[in-house]
Amino acid sequence: MTVKLAVVMDPISKIHYEKDTTLAFLQEAQRRKWDLFYLEPKDLYVKDGIAFGMAKPLQVFADPSHWFALGEVNQQELTTFDIILMRKDPPFNMEYIYTTYLLEFAKNQGVLVVNNPQSLRDANEKLFAQWFPHCMPPTLVSCDGQLLHDFIQEQQDVVLKPLHSMGGGSIFRLTAKDYNINVVLEVLTDNGRQHIMAQRFLPEIVKGDKRIFLIDGEPVPYAVARLPKEGEIRGNLAAGGTAKGVELSERDFWLCSQIGETLRQKELLFVGLDVIGDYITEINVTSPTCVRELESFYPVNICAQFLDVLEAKLT
Repeated sequence: MTVKLAVVMDPISKIHYEKDTTLAFLQEAQRRKWDLFYLEPKDLYVKDGIAFGMAKPLQVFADPSHWFALGEVNQQELTTFDIILMRKDPPFNMEYIYTTYLLEFAKNQGVLVVNNPQSLRDANEKLFAQWFPHCMPPTLVSCDGQLLHDFIQEQQDVVLKPLHSMGGGSIFRLTAKDYNINVVLEVLTDNGRQHIMAQRFLPEIVKGDKRIFLIDGEPVPYAVARLPKEGEIRGNLAAGGTAKGVELSERDFWLCSQIGETLRQKELLFVGLDVIGDYITEINVTSPTCVRELESFYPVNICAQFLDVLEAKLT
């Protein structure tokens, strides 16, 4: 059976060839002789209850100077595809939400949409982890300056994050004696109009912020530990961190076991779990990255494992 796979993503011409996880998935799909199609969110629409897309046939290449080629655009129902990968990066704004609504029409009409569009809306990457408080460090999500100020005094050393960003953007570390507490809270909460996350600082970050991949709720037994550069608290590679491969610890496997069944129920088939020390800090469901980095450290083929799962769900 030839599988028809469509990908919804940011402009493919602007990706980082060496690092892009979506491109790695597409290359594996092409090795399997699947038919590939390319869309951006703006190419999706619904007419009379039927989901359509302005799709272009796609070829990908292992060539850093020429990694893709697109065919002529074709207006077609999304039900002509077997699988649609939703790999649009945050920000998680209203346009992102509208895209999930459009993809939900396709899912309800029988297309395997990965990850489940409704679950992408439900599982905010910062807030979703709050469903597993026994796996997290002390955490508060609020827009109330006084509550946040009290939490900082209680925990003494905290990290503050917006709920909608990615790649380590706009993350602050504050201590209880910091003179900038009020102004940082004013800026991040937009003077009390925007919720943020406050989390106890984990000094284990010096050993790396681990990215663990779960495929249909099951962990890959290795992780990428993202190490902050000197003078930084962010291990994100986009923020200048460096990567090394690590094997999952007993605690890591336990953390994965706590969330695996929920991921399966929500049809979150490809997830990136962020772990610092003994704790989950985020559950990334939109477009988790670092697959290429992990495959460079260990003889694993995460892309093949992921596509095997997708293929099995079509039968």
